Amino acid sequence: MTELWLDITDIPATGRDFSFSDPAIWEEPIRDYGLPYRFDPEALPVAELAVAPQKDGVLVRGRLSGRVITPCDRCAEDTMIPLDSPFELYEELPRPGETSLETALVRRRGKVLELDVGGLVWEQFVLAMPVKPLCSDGCLGLCPKCGRNLNAGSCTCDEPEGDPRLAPLRGLRVTKPTN
Repeated sequence: MTELWLDITDIPATGRDFSFSDPAIWEEPIRDYGLPYRFDPEALPVAELAVAPQKDGVLVRGRLSGRVITPCDRCAEDTMIPLDSPFELYEELPRPGETSLETALVRRRGKVLELDVGGLVWEQFVLAMPVKPLCSDGCLGLCPKCGRNLNAGSCTCDEPEGDPRLAPLRGLRVTKPTN
């Protein structure tokens, strides 16, 4: 994953705004994880952050925007996913000598305090993406027998008979007991 550490030591109490538009921040982890995402060249992803130091941590408010092209989960056709995801998170400062099982987004290097912007924007990107991207809510998907895209028209396959392992139960009738 792309490491991009931002020195936040000298940020004033009122905070400072940052904008990250380099697609390499997202492209490397997409490639590393083998994800089927591409970016719309007309709307490359942009992360805008407002970083404000707090007493025991850092408050980050931001917005992730852009458009991602990914296969529809039902029909496998390319679909455009708009990103417009606001976020807010608070990251505590690491305490001296404290170890954590979680990957921290803030670290100290001597007297320098750094924020892992690469990890932060990747995390927000993953959270902004839908679990099941669909080209439309009414997408019919693919025929399980012939593979035809049912959005383009019906196929000539027979209706599915259901799971063959449940075939012995098809004739089962349940009746109410009489008292």
